[in-house]
Formats: sequence, C-alpha cells, structure tokens
Amino acid sequence: MSTRRSRSRQSGASTEITDAQITDLVSKLQQLIPELRARRSDKVSATKVLQETCNYIKNLHREVDDLSERLSELLANTDSNSAQAAIIRSLLM
Repeated sequence: MSTRRSRSRQSGASTEITDAQITDLVSKLQQLIPELRARRSDKVSATKVLQETCNYIKNLHREVDDLSERLSELLANTDSNSAQAAIIRSLLM
C-alpha cells in the first residue's frame, strides 16, 4: 500500500482513490497535453505526464502574462474614444 494513501487514512481522510482511478486520470491528462497527445499509443510514465503537465501550465501562464502585457501596451497607446478602443473593449466583455 502506498505510504501516501496509508497516511491519508491515518489522518482521517474519507476519500480513497484507487490505482485504476489514478491511471485513468493520468491518461486523461496525457490526452490534454499537446506534447503528449501525439504519443497517445506509447506508454508514458505517470511522472512524465505530470512533469509535462506542469511545464504546459507554466507555459500557459507565461503566454497569459505576455498577452496581458501586450494588451496593456495596446490600450496605453490607443485613444480611449477611438473605434479601435471600442473593439478592444467589446472583445474583453
């Protein structure tokens, strides 16, 4: 039995997850991550899936930050009463 699961039982946790459920969740994660989706038929370790998931989420955060910065620059350089500003506001709503 996994040490983590036995600790969670000792701490009074009522939710128990089976190895089959973990395998299913890892498989679902693998299908969501573009870098792993191509290897769908290949066996990929759960560790690799979790590492790639973390990397993917970090990259998404960077993209959001970059897009936010670009949007801020665009808004700062746009007349607030212009048609371009109205389009940007409508896209953000």
